[in-house]
Amino acid sequence: MKKRFKIEVDCANCAAKMEEAVKKIDGVSDANVNFMTQKMKIEADDGRFDAIMDEVEKACKKVEPDCQIFR
Repeated sequence: MKKRFKIEVDCANCAAKMEEAVKKIDGVSDANVNFMTQKMKIEADDGRFDAIMDEVEKACKKVEPDCQIFR
């Protein structure tokens, strides 16, 4: 399943770090975090998508604690 989300991220470096962290999560086949458009694209396992998104949110908050993903 592919989904797009609006994300608030403060810098391009943080966006790149978030993308790397999200790609390492089990069940995620691809991820893209774009600082300029403030969008995140996730391609992940359909059956566990909500659980994976919880992990994605935790991973992003480790990089930037005040980031927000609008689901």
